[in-house]
Amino acid sequence: MICGALGVAVLALAACENSPGKPGAGFEVMNPSEVADFNALFSQNCSGCHGAEGKGGAALALNDPVYLSIVDDATLRQVSTSGIRGTAMSAFARSAGGMLTDKQIEILVKGIRARWSKAGALEGATPPPYAAAAGNAERGSAVYATYCASCHGPSGQGGAKGSSIVEGSFLALLTDQELRTLVIVGRPELGAPDWRNNVPGKPMAPQEISDVVAWLAAQRPKFPGQPYPSAQKSAGENK
Repeated sequence: MICGALGVAVLALAACENSPGKPGAGFEVMNPSEVADFNALFSQNCSGCHGAEGKGGAALALNDPVYLSIVDDATLRQVSTSGIRGTAMSAFARSAGGMLTDKQIEILVKGIRARWSKAGALEGATPPPYAAAAGNAERGSAVYATYCASCHGPSGQGGAKGSSIVEGSFLALLTDQELRTLVIVGRPELGAPDWRNNVPGKPMAPQEISDVVAWLAAQRPKFPGQPYPSAQKSAGENK
């Protein structure tokens, strides 16, 4: 009887080991904080906006040697850690309410630089300063006409080669620094040139970049999402 009972117990254990649906060896789920592979981290946290392989999507391409020539690691680290308030770029570090450890943020920063930067990407050109600088919107109107209107239309509302860049929702989602970055590096994945090639042989001067950014910022609605301010109450308020 004892031997029989032991035999039943052994069979039961064997059945549990081979029960349908039980993960086999090697199928253990890794703790998310322990993921240290760049490709996995980028795919899970960055590619949704910046595109597969960083080639651009809703947000600018990180796989752009020109962009990586003007932005330093400290900026990449800060933006990845804390995000950009008021924009679609959220904070990813745990210290700022995200899901990634400081080590994982560092893996992303170093990986982006190692994989996609390129020596000589600027071909000897001196890039404009990355950081935002004061500009003049009135002068920026003339700068826009010279460098931008041929693609985006005379008033910025879109043309044959480019979409509107004065639409309120678009401007509401970008800070002045982000606008400046786009003017400098362009959107190569969309065919938009960088600051050197809007007008062949005539790169934009740093002050011209600041001025056209000021002009763009001046088109930003004061109350995003409320393009038609009125004293009249909405239907929901008439109670």
